[in-house]
Amino acid sequence: MDVDLLAGLGVGFLGSRLKRLAERMQADAAEVARSLELPVQPAQMSMLLAIRLHGPISVGELAERLQLAQPTVTRALGALGDYVEARPSPDDGRTRSLALTSAGDALLVRVQTELLARIEPAAAELVEGLAGDFMQGLAKVEARLAERSLLGRITVAGAPTMWVRDFSDDLAEAFHRINAEWIQAMFSLEENDVALLTRPRELILDKGGLVLFAETPDLGVVGTAALMVSKGGWIELTKMGVSESARGRKVGEFLLAKTLERAASLGIDKLYLLTNTKCEAAIHLYEKLGFVHDPEIMRLCGGRYERANVAMSYRG
Repeated sequence: MDVDLLAGLGVGFLGSRLKRLAERMQADAAEVARSLELPVQPAQMSMLLAIRLHGPISVGELAERLQLAQPTVTRALGALGDYVEARPSPDDGRTRSLALTSAGDALLVRVQTELLARIEPAAAELVEGLAGDFMQGLAKVEARLAERSLLGRITVAGAPTMWVRDFSDDLAEAFHRINAEWIQAMFSLEENDVALLTRPRELILDKGGLVLFAETPDLGVVGTAALMVSKGGWIELTKMGVSESARGRKVGEFLLAKTLERAASLGIDKLYLLTNTKCEAAIHLYEKLGFVHDPEIMRLCGGRYERANVAMSYRG
């Protein structure tokens, strides 16, 4: 049996081992991008997404948000000249801020709907079921990659049937429509609903939250969910809905799982939601994926909506 020398050197070489793992996975992701004729490298995708979500943004602010060294960001941006442009800052014409060009917007849509939709399930398969000691988990991921590469897993899975997209201003209408549809079918829009549905960037994203969408190749955007910064260090799962046209496709379960996955990647450990007993199917789904009824959350936050008579917190 071949011995993994780097693994045998122990936790003191964790950085080198993680770098090796990242290079293997990014090489496969780059190959998939090439096969889709996408002119983008894996390391650049997070920058494009951050610019769309938070732009116009300075290079320094972008580096800070991504927690990368500014020279690293500057080098990566150098290859994105057709997709990112520097605009004069509205507050100070002497400074420049980064924004996506129309080509950059179009490229990012393809990245999320074609590339990430293939990479995410394969990456999730690599880490599925891991628990316990981190180094042992890392060894299992490396062993799984040795058995079948990320590229091999993507090839076996085939074309995606559903994927997740992050918020962009052109999706604001879908966010409003999908949520207004289900709320008005069962209740009535409250003042808090109207505010969030009409000002999602200001009230959710700009305050540190996120909005995700589920999309299919035949129906387009069919579901949405948001994570919104609340009080006391809590994050609220809110405005989760699925279009009537997509019922029966398990969009809600897919979207909730992806939202919880994103919350975990952000280190969110205080997550709650508010709902109503009339939403019986949704409550069963929440329970299935790890939420439990929480009277204390009801006492603290339930007053935000007249219809809220159920509060749940996430236990995983």
